[in-house]
Amino acid sequence: QVQPVESGGGLAQAGGSLRLSCVVSTSAFRDTVMGWYRQAPGKSRELVATITNRGTTTYADSVKGRFTISKDNERKTAYLDMDSLRPEDTAVYYCYFRGTRPFDTPREYWGQGTQVSVSS
Repeated sequence: QVQPVESGGGLAQAGGSLRLSCVVSTSAFRDTVMGWYRQAPGKSRELVATITNRGTTTYADSVKGRFTISKDNERKTAYLDMDSLRPEDTAVYYCYFRGTRPFDTPREYWGQGTQVSVSS
C-alpha cells in the first residue's frame, strides 16, 4: 500500500515561512504527480501545488509567487516551501500522489494531513 508521509507544518506568524515535506515510496510508478491540497474549516479541499516526474509545476493563483514546490527524486520526497504566509493559508495540508504501475490504471493516494496555522 502506498502511503504518503508528511512532515512539517505547525504555527507561523503572518509573513513567516514554513516547509512541508512528503515522502512516497514510488518505485515502479510512471507518470507521477506529487503535491499538496489544503482544506480550511468549512471549505472544500483545494489544489495548492503539484509537480510531475518531469518537473512541471502547477500552483493555485492564491499561492503563486509565495509558495515553491520541489522534489528530490533520490529521496522520493517533495517539498513545499511556503513564504509570506497569510492567515488565509491556515488549513490542513494533504500530500497527494498519483502514479501508474505497469499494466495498471492511474491511482491516487493521500497523506493523513498536517495542520498549518498562520496568526495575524
